[in-house]
Amino acid sequence: MIDGWQWDSTLFKGSAGYYERGRLPYAPGFADRLAKILGLDGSGRLLDAGCGPGTVTLALAPFFAEAVGVDPDEDMLAEASRRGIANASWVLARAEDLPAGLGVFRTVVFANSFHWTDRDRVAATVFTMLEPGGAFVHMSDLKDSSGESALYGQIRSLVRAYLGPVRRAGQGTLPNGTPGGEDLVLANAGFVDFERHIVDSGQTVERNADDVVAWVFSRSASAPHLFGDRLAAFERDLRALVPAAFVERVPSTEIKVWRTPN
Repeated sequence: MIDGWQWDSTLFKGSAGYYERGRLPYAPGFADRLAKILGLDGSGRLLDAGCGPGTVTLALAPFFAEAVGVDPDEDMLAEASRRGIANASWVLARAEDLPAGLGVFRTVVFANSFHWTDRDRVAATVFTMLEPGGAFVHMSDLKDSSGESALYGQIRSLVRAYLGPVRRAGQGTLPNGTPGGEDLVLANAGFVDFERHIVDSGQTVERNADDVVAWVFSRSASAPHLFGDRLAAFERDLRALVPAAFVERVPSTEIKVWRTPN
């Protein structure tokens, strides 16, 4: 678990409806690339832990016989269900609640979600839920080494002006950010055969103020409820920062894969 922080149910309170518009997509083709990496053939089961509104679950579901998305936020699962497909189902639970009677899986994915969990405990549990040779997949945006754009620096400064200098997360704060170092956690749990893959994006999208507002409110650090009765004032000030239209690069996607021994 993150030092000095304790999970609570308000982490993404009010954010679910903003995800689809606000969040930039994963790199186009990430699902096909992962299917090739893992040799997926339409069989087996997928578990997407911390699935949010089902973005990754739904993209990968066609490569499995069954896909299960797990998330502790009811609104996130409602969004996922609304966008769902026949072989996908949704379970209200935290990763710490696993195995939760869900059975055995060919692949378990954490897409920008593993850092919110008690990682040692969750990794050990997931190890027991995977079939021999099964894959633990960690997905995230590849951070842009060229640095943050001026606009997003201004947005973060505005959030700090309203919410304080320390990053918020639910009812708590993250003075030291979220942890990395998944490699050691997974190795300690018994996973082997680590691979790292980058799926290049090569795409740009046109964005506007509505998109940026949605992005800000989709984040745990600036979820709508955190602003209380200052929400309207914050949104007004936020919109004043954003150009009428601008172009943004879709980030590349980093995929890390570990396997259970055969």
